[in-house]
Amino acid sequence: MFCRALRTPVLAALLGLPALALAQTAAAPAAQASTQAQIAALQQAVQQAQAASASAQSAGDNAWMLISAALVLLMTGPGLALFYGGLVRRKNILATMMQSFAMMGLVTIVWAVVGYSLAFGHGNWFIGGFEHAFLRGVGLTPNTDYAPTIPEQTYMVYQLMFAIITPALITGAFAERMKFSAMAVFLTLWSLLVYSPMAHMVWGVGGLLNVAGGHIPSLDFAGGTVVHITSGVSALVTALYIGKRIGYPQTAMPPHSMVLSFIGACLLWFGWFGFNAGSALAASPLATSAFINTHFAAASAALGWTIYEWKHSGKPTALGAISGAVAGLVAITPASGFVQPFPALLIGLIAGFFCSLMVFKVKAFFGYDDSLDAFGVHGMGGTLGAILTGVFATFVINPIFGKGVATGAIDGHWSQILNQFAAVGISWAIAIVGTLILLFLVDKTIGLRVSAEHEHAGLDLSQHGEEGYDFNT
Repeated sequence: MFCRALRTPVLAALLGLPALALAQTAAAPAAQASTQAQIAALQQAVQQAQAASASAQSAGDNAWMLISAALVLLMTGPGLALFYGGLVRRKNILATMMQSFAMMGLVTIVWAVVGYSLAFGHGNWFIGGFEHAFLRGVGLTPNTDYAPTIPEQTYMVYQLMFAIITPALITGAFAERMKFSAMAVFLTLWSLLVYSPMAHMVWGVGGLLNVAGGHIPSLDFAGGTVVHITSGVSALVTALYIGKRIGYPQTAMPPHSMVLSFIGACLLWFGWFGFNAGSALAASPLATSAFINTHFAAASAALGWTIYEWKHSGKPTALGAISGAVAGLVAITPASGFVQPFPALLIGLIAGFFCSLMVFKVKAFFGYDDSLDAFGVHGMGGTLGAILTGVFATFVINPIFGKGVATGAIDGHWSQILNQFAAVGISWAIAIVGTLILLFLVDKTIGLRVSAEHEHAGLDLSQHGEEGYDFNT
């Protein structure tokens, strides 16, 4: 009885197995198809997420770089214009400010026509070519040779702001005595024949001093050699060539408005964040590092200059404090994206003492008339900063030579200091030779210097027919 009862379900199960197997066989392709569809959907979602992330990164980087470009332009006008304008005598304020403003217009046009191409186009170790003349091929897609996450036009306009302020810095050396026409021709040519080759050698693909593949890989994060050494050394050459102001140094020529210069210096400090942190070319941790280093160096340099001046003259002046801050900003520029915060403080402190020594002692000893100390601050501050970059650069901040590979002397790469000296020497040589040639050509064609009568009257009236302050209205 029991066996008969057991036999019935067993028989049913045996008869049902083929049907179950047949059902499972039929369901397998459907399940497999469903799994493949899920995997495909997941892959598509991952790709979309990656695309969205890349798009967000590109948008963020582009926004930061456009802001940085605006900050660097602010350094020229109103920053440098006010800083230099307040330091000259009242009769020359408009002429001095106009020199900075003129660079904003003239260099922009030259950069669009051929300057950008000579600096960042493909060429040889010394200068680029004409592939981007009239901005041909410079569009809204990235140029992966320079900045892979922003449009090339953004990169181009950011670099333009550097090209604008660099020749404007030179005007501090010949303030109050060069004709406006001569200034315009001289600095326009200088931007093409001195600045563009230096920019290409340091930052351009295939450049002699380019850290990525150059014959002499030098570290210059934001323009210690390209901007400050070239402008500062050219400033000294120009001051020596054009001669001293009438009455210098017997006649006192103090700043006519420290208030304007103070405001200008604060604007320079503010804009310098775009100058240095923007040179990371992305809204990245490296930009944060450069931002912090910039601020720290400016603060410590202001302190260093103030201490030296306090001891030297007995009083801490506003002019000394703001000059020190600018010196620190100059010195940290090449190092800003390579060093840690405390070396940045040290670089700034050294720059404050060193540049004040150049202004108070060396300038007085040799007797040259660098009106607004462009050489003492920019030329020598840039030289100091470039060399100290080779000392304090570390792969912890920027593994420019590869992950874990020594960057500067502090990492054990002592030969980098030699590369830095070589870059400094080349920058000095190009600035001296190029500036002398251009000064000679302009002097022999249209003349450099205003007449003694015009210099006495002031450049505001003699060159522009207007005055900065009209006390009769």
